[in-house]
Amino acid sequence: MTEIYSSTFNVKPQECYAAVDLGSNSFHMVISQYTNGQFTVVDRQREVVRLAAGLDENKNLSEEVAERALKALSEFGQLLRNLPSENIRAVGTNALRQLKSKSKFLDRAEHALGHSIEIIAGREEARLIYLGVSKWSSGGEESRLVIDIGGGSTEIIAGLGDQSVIRESLEVGCVTLSKQFFADGKLSEKRFNKAVLVAKLAIQPVVEQFRAQGWRQVIGCSGTMKSIASAMIAGGWSKDGMHKDALQKLLQTAIDAKHVDKLKIAGLSRDRTPVFAGGLSIIMALFELFDIQQMSVSDIALREGVLFDLVGRSSPEDIRGISVKAMQKQWAVDVTHADNVKRTALKLYQQINADWDIQDIWFLSLLEWASQLHEIGLRISHDSYHKHGAYIVENGDMAGFARRDQLILSALIIGHRRKFPVSTYESLPSSLVTPAKRLAVLLRLAVLLNRGRAQQGSLPLTLSAFNQELQLNFTDQWLDAHPLTAADLKQEQSWLKSMGVKLKFNKTSTSGEG
Repeated sequence: MTEIYSSTFNVKPQECYAAVDLGSNSFHMVISQYTNGQFTVVDRQREVVRLAAGLDENKNLSEEVAERALKALSEFGQLLRNLPSENIRAVGTNALRQLKSKSKFLDRAEHALGHSIEIIAGREEARLIYLGVSKWSSGGEESRLVIDIGGGSTEIIAGLGDQSVIRESLEVGCVTLSKQFFADGKLSEKRFNKAVLVAKLAIQPVVEQFRAQGWRQVIGCSGTMKSIASAMIAGGWSKDGMHKDALQKLLQTAIDAKHVDKLKIAGLSRDRTPVFAGGLSIIMALFELFDIQQMSVSDIALREGVLFDLVGRSSPEDIRGISVKAMQKQWAVDVTHADNVKRTALKLYQQINADWDIQDIWFLSLLEWASQLHEIGLRISHDSYHKHGAYIVENGDMAGFARRDQLILSALIIGHRRKFPVSTYESLPSSLVTPAKRLAVLLRLAVLLNRGRAQQGSLPLTLSAFNQELQLNFTDQWLDAHPLTAADLKQEQSWLKSMGVKLKFNKTSTSGEG
């Protein structure tokens, strides 16, 4: 099923931003014009794909569902062709997180869409959901509990105003629960009781921390919430939103129907019927565990949060930069030294980014963040701090970062010293292996050149690149005055050779290479 809304006015492509949400049940895309701090929807499309239903017990995706997904992405891609790539962000959620052979499907999906796809962690999904709801709602600084039931997961977020305070993503969704208990379409009190119990078991561990935070308003968002609320209103059990007593009446109506095909509830669309029972079971569990009496329902969800986050990336308030600084503080990083390394790394980058084909602004950002975080593991152990730091970054809750971003940052950190971990880089997506290796070389050189940890101005050096050969030139006899650096560069020649890079350097402004 496709939903399309197009405006009747003309807009400039550079003023438009697009968010693509590859959910476990449906794929969504929204294109909006951003002017004067506000978004105006220009185009919107939705395709029911049921990605989660296409996963078998080994988390392999059926070819039938894969083809359905690729067809939807091709249609989305047609509408995205005229937009600047930096104004587009596509994110994948629970079903893609669960998928066993991610790279194989992602290569096909990115080709169909014509744009890269980021698989985001559950808590990052929760952050973006809350961001969208809070930015687009009129709740002001009120405390709120926001709940989103997706096809494969349920996100619960408590916050104040625009800021989320507690974010959780739970492994229970309307598609997976419907598949587990209502796959044949039969509805009964016994089946609902079992489904609600499973939902409670998934939700119960996080209830107390949310109760401790508190809230004045409860907001449900996304398709499941909207369809259940519409069914309540159409049935005459509610005038707006969801109410606890209306929920019981809806449940009894479903039980009396005995089969999803016999559900005759106005407001419940045909494409939502197969996952209705699973979604209703999760809502029943939520209302009981959180003692919810009434819940308002929002049309806003993940994709609107992605739009605001995308715009924020070009501002000083980029959440990724804020996350990096927070991690530096948490792990007591020597910020002065990290800034020195960053300054040197960016200088080297600027000199060879064109020759090494790493000109994308994203590569520059990755190098900057890796420089700031390369010593994050020092509080655990000095000898293997690069390994500890890589683990922290790969597995940490980093707001604003996709799974792919964290994997590359982790690779840069573990590869910034000692023997180069070639296998770590070869396991990255194929299109990123060479750029990641080249960024790692620049980070390694920057760390090496700042080993003395002394505050210093711009280093008197130039770097040039030709294919896999680097030439590092020092002026003012700087290297003669730093014999330890010369020795380190000798060792670095050997380590870089293992990854196919030949490093040359001169000892003084007049002598030959070392």
